Amino acid sequence: MISLLYDRICHQHSSFKPNPLMAYLALGTGARRFHVSAAFSAKAKVAMSRFEPGSSINYEKMHENINIVRKRLNRPLTLSEKIVYGHLDDPVGQEIDRGRTYLRLRPDRVAMQDATAQMAMLQFISSGLPKVAVPSTIHCDHLIEAQIGGAQDLQRAKEVNQEVYNFLASAGAKYGVGFWKPGSGIIHQIILENYAYPGVMLIGTDSHTPNGGGLGSICIGVGGADAVDVMAGIPWELKCPKVIGVRLTGTLSGWTSPKDVILKVAGILTVKGGTGAIVEYHGPGVDSISCTGMATICNMGAEIGATTSVFPYNHRMRTYLEKTGRAEIASVADQFQDDLVPDPGCEYDQIIEINLSELKPHINGPFTPDLAHPVSEIGAVAKKSGWPLEVKVGLIGSCTNSSYEDMGRAASLAKQALDKGLKCKAQFTVTPGSEQIRATIERDGYAKILSDVGGIVLANACGPCIGQWDRKDVKKGEKNTIVTSFNRNFTARNDANPATHAFVTSPEIVTALALAGTLNFNPETDYLTAPNGEKFKLEPPTGDELPSRDFDPGQDTYQHPPAESSSIKVDVNPSSNRLQLLEPFDKWHGGDLTNMKVLIKVKGKCTTDHISAAGPWLKFRGHLDNISNNLLIGAVNIENDGVNKVKNQLTGEYGGVPDVARHYKANGVNWVVVGDENYGEGSSREHAALEPRHLGGRAIIVKSFARIHETNLKKQGLLPLTFADPHDYNKIRPDDSISITGLKSFAPGKPLTAVITHINGSQESISLNHTFNETQIEWFKAGSALNRMKELQ
Repeated sequence: MISLLYDRICHQHSSFKPNPLMAYLALGTGARRFHVSAAFSAKAKVAMSRFEPGSSINYEKMHENINIVRKRLNRPLTLSEKIVYGHLDDPVGQEIDRGRTYLRLRPDRVAMQDATAQMAMLQFISSGLPKVAVPSTIHCDHLIEAQIGGAQDLQRAKEVNQEVYNFLASAGAKYGVGFWKPGSGIIHQIILENYAYPGVMLIGTDSHTPNGGGLGSICIGVGGADAVDVMAGIPWELKCPKVIGVRLTGTLSGWTSPKDVILKVAGILTVKGGTGAIVEYHGPGVDSISCTGMATICNMGAEIGATTSVFPYNHRMRTYLEKTGRAEIASVADQFQDDLVPDPGCEYDQIIEINLSELKPHINGPFTPDLAHPVSEIGAVAKKSGWPLEVKVGLIGSCTNSSYEDMGRAASLAKQALDKGLKCKAQFTVTPGSEQIRATIERDGYAKILSDVGGIVLANACGPCIGQWDRKDVKKGEKNTIVTSFNRNFTARNDANPATHAFVTSPEIVTALALAGTLNFNPETDYLTAPNGEKFKLEPPTGDELPSRDFDPGQDTYQHPPAESSSIKVDVNPSSNRLQLLEPFDKWHGGDLTNMKVLIKVKGKCTTDHISAAGPWLKFRGHLDNISNNLLIGAVNIENDGVNKVKNQLTGEYGGVPDVARHYKANGVNWVVVGDENYGEGSSREHAALEPRHLGGRAIIVKSFARIHETNLKKQGLLPLTFADPHDYNKIRPDDSISITGLKSFAPGKPLTAVITHINGSQESISLNHTFNETQIEWFKAGSALNRMKELQ
């Protein structure tokens, strides 16, 4: 510890002059130095999780890398930089410039949810490698549809998805990947309970992977091809993130919850304001937020386009680690605490200040998660805007808000209503985040209270949050309002009804609005009416941060990968409509891409839900050809303001987007998509990149991209390009042909040219920018990142 103290004094005080004698006393020589180092290493040998006793946390290596980089940059580091740079493949030689250079990183582990794990594991199988190089897990949470209730829905999902679950379980066993069975819970809650810890770098094939930042982790959502890189032991590339600092002061209290912090931040930064940046929360207000509350804030950071979000290590995290059976990790984190908090005097690229004592409850929506309103104003805004006031359904839970504390605070409100004889006016659903949460809230009485007030407890899964909801109470096209504690509320996301006005807020506000049955209700000032006519006001919600007794783990739902797996077979039936082995994409032919048709010119917001819808399409996530039948069916065509209706330039007839794309491909015609701002925001699903590539797409030309989608497009050999002048979007017409020139001299930082040929034969040229680096250009030339990986084997 003396040597650590010496290091800290040296790097925290630039004016401090190292003293050789002090260095001698601190580090010793010969046997003494070896003894200190060996003792320190022995202390650091703590397992990454109880499921992986052979994989140890390596804080020492991270500490060494941080010191190397700090000396090179000669400045204090943010927490984000410490963890990211602490995982550099080459801390000595890596060029580091926030927002410009690409970093080569060595993440500690990989996590995959079942909808994206199918394609990730199919790609890993294609790589020909025998085992994953880092600890990895698969989590079955996306394929369980909410219909009746938890037990029945889970059983039905096991039957309907048996082929996919068997594939994932056998692939996990074969290649050394842990498998969390259906019913175990939502990936991000499982990670928080078992795998996240301060300073870990984890990548996950889901956009809400940043949830782990609530435990001081750098957890980043990626596509499956990125996960394959890490599982293959290849350094993973990430553009060096900028760092947005959010300084919190004051204290949370009353009706204000952690969810209100990110709802407020989303209103400030918008859905693209965090793109290319890590959001780092700091300041004295942090200590008033629970560990799971911090996770809520980091989780929804995905909605502002952030690379990830993170909180500094503190006593709330330590308590959570201890309560979830990881006291040893807490102890070693304490020893390295200086590496798990920002350096004094570090600089952020942008600062946002929020006084928690002044923050009011918020509700965001509809149709976008950055349209922020104080709850006290939503009724008036809804009336003025013509939004339905009646709340049809209130839904609490999801990966964002399903902690023990969340459920306890919601139950405290439900109990007040029940004491007055009042039940929810709206339908009410409850989604536990994990089997551990379900079992514990059942044991402690929360589940009964929430059921008694009118709630239906759903399976431990994503459910309605991702569109896995067999909703029966309204017809498609019927205008209605729902309120959720989810993270995302794009058009038709939850129930496939484009007329549903979905609002996101805290579980407490959802519960209050479900009791009132209307948006025009402010629980801080308004009264409810009991069945006997008595008027009463809800007291502010209360709830324990963690259970007073230990968590009840519930049923054991984890499958360890066997030590010996050579005899295990992973079969994919060639006639399956759920799974399909992958064929390599074609290589670049060496010339310019000429005379490509515009498949669709997209108008306005185009998320990954618009590009590759979820809901009923989730069942095809392991079958590229079948899932491609949903390509861009939700995108608005600027030509006719219609969805899934584009003109086939070869026949002159109108058809569905995937049908026209298939016709072009069958006739050897390449095509492009033209889009607007923040194209591909939302989910990390790489199917939104695989599908256009599979159906003959070559380039996506837009005003700007969301980070994950841009990377996914590059990984699959497509050209994600942006207008050098955003106004050039207006120059392209839906019936144009486009040629991309300059590819023979394709190089980092060098724009390409689009030659637009209009239907009357006239032409004009525009400049297109890109963010390809040299490695990514090799992906393009090889046809995909996976093709390139095979070339290098």
